[in-house]
Amino acid sequence: MQPVFRALELSALAAVKVAGARLDFGGLDHIPAGGGAVIAINHTGYVDFLPAALAAYRRGRRMRFMIKAEMQQVRAVNFLIHHTGTIPVDRGDGSDAYRHAVTALRAGEVVGVYPEATISRSFELKEFKSGAARMALEAQVPIVPLIVWGAHRLWTKDHPRARLIRSGIPITVLVGESLAPTGDAAGLNARLRAQMEPMLAQVQQDYPHPAGEYWVPRRLGGSAPTPDEASVLEQREQADRTRKGAGGQGPN
Repeated sequence: MQPVFRALELSALAAVKVAGARLDFGGLDHIPAGGGAVIAINHTGYVDFLPAALAAYRRGRRMRFMIKAEMQQVRAVNFLIHHTGTIPVDRGDGSDAYRHAVTALRAGEVVGVYPEATISRSFELKEFKSGAARMALEAQVPIVPLIVWGAHRLWTKDHPRARLIRSGIPITVLVGESLAPTGDAAGLNARLRAQMEPMLAQVQQDYPHPAGEYWVPRRLGGSAPTPDEASVLEQREQADRTRKGAGGQGPN
């Protein structure tokens, strides 16, 4: 596991250099220097994991991620899954992945989780699932909020990938104070969201947002869908997925 992880770290650092991206990190000392921790990350694009992982790397930690099980069908990704301790999640039944994550946390590892589960098309926080909070409570480890902003400009839903070489796109990573694993899952989940909302607002406020850009939230003058509009798109997407799963029956 360690040689592959090290190779990935070097590749990530090289990719950032080639892209010419400027990564700004804040609050790295909130990532525990040792012991297990759940890192709760907002989800706006396909490469959020990279800046989040580099934040952990700068703190001397290696972050294990939970990834949808379908990615095991990609041979290269499947290799990485099996050699980096990545945890595949079956979206129909995530109980096995949940147990693996709790075991890793109890063993002192850092596990990255997206509480929103799927990418937010509005680039605002969606409703949180309870998995991250339940893991922290069961493993009795802190849950650490982490905001990534700017990476969605590289690649997100409904939009093509940006030109990566010398793109110069700035990316901000902000880590917040950890939350103790106390109370019940609903309460901890609510505290997590209440902490991440102002963190996201702070990062957005400090980041330049040209009017009309697709990657800028509507409330900041961009053309991204509103949360309500994004919810409708997700419902349509889920309906299409269900039809395909049933053999493609249904109206075109």
